[in-house]
Amino acid sequence: MMRKILRYTLLGLLLLGGLTPLRAEGFEPQPDSLTVNQRREMRGLTSKTNDFVPKGQWIFGGSVSYSTHENKDYDLLIVEDMNSEGYTVRVAPFVAYAVRDNMALGARFIYSRTLLKVDGASVSLGDADTGVNLSVDGYYVLRHSYEGALIWRNYIPLGKSKRFAIFTDIQLSAGGIQGKYAEGQPVRGTYETGYSVGLGVTPGLIAFATNNMAFEVSVGVMGINYSAVEQVHNQISTGKRSTSNMSFRVNILSIGLGVAFYL
Repeated sequence: MMRKILRYTLLGLLLLGGLTPLRAEGFEPQPDSLTVNQRREMRGLTSKTNDFVPKGQWIFGGSVSYSTHENKDYDLLIVEDMNSEGYTVRVAPFVAYAVRDNMALGARFIYSRTLLKVDGASVSLGDADTGVNLSVDGYYVLRHSYEGALIWRNYIPLGKSKRFAIFTDIQLSAGGIQGKYAEGQPVRGTYETGYSVGLGVTPGLIAFATNNMAFEVSVGVMGINYSAVEQVHNQISTGKRSTSNMSFRVNILSIGLGVAFYL
C-alpha cells in the first residue's frame, strides 16, 4: 500500500511541475503515443539548440544576372548565316523577417528585360529544288516582365554549424508582361501585354562569409504557373493566348546566385 501511495505522489509532482510521464527519465515513449510535433522532432532535421537565424532578425538581399550574345554568320544545325545580338538582365531584391528561429517571412520583387535583334538568318530543309527555305530579315524583340512575390523560408542548419545551412523558399508570385515584336520591310509590328501567377518551391544552400553577410545559391524544383497574353498586330488585328504548366523537375534556367545581409 505504501509503495502505491509513493508512486501516485511522484506522478502528481511530475504533472504539477509541467512534465509528463513521457518525459520521465528512463522511459522511452512509443511512436503511437507522440504528438505530431514530437514525431517531427524525432526526424533530426531541426535542432532547437542551433539558432542559425534567430527570431527577430531582418534579412536584406537579392540577386543580379546579366548575359549577352552576338552571332556573326553562325550556323547551328538547320539554321545558317545567323547574324544576331541581344542581352538579358534580371534583378531580384528581397526583404524578410525571422518570425521564429530558423523561419522567415518576406517579399521579393523581380524584374527582367530581354532584347533580341536578328539581322538575318535562314533555315533550309531538304535539297535546293524540292526543299523548304525560310529566311528572317530584320527581326526585333523587346520583352520585359515584373512581378512581386510573398516568400516563406525555412532554414535547416547542417548539424551544429553556424556557417552553412540548407533553406527552402515557397514563393507565391504575380506580375505583368510586356513585349514588342517587329520584322520585315515595311515593318510589321506586334505589341502584347499580359499577366502571370505562380507558386513555386526553391531549395538552396547558404554560406556565411562574415557574421552578417552570406552567399546563396538556389534552384527551382517545382512550380505551378499560369499566364495570359493579349496581342495587337499592326494596330488592327488582336489575339489572345493563355498557358498553364506544372513542373516537378530541376529547372536549370532558374539557378540563382545572390548575397544577403542579416541584421
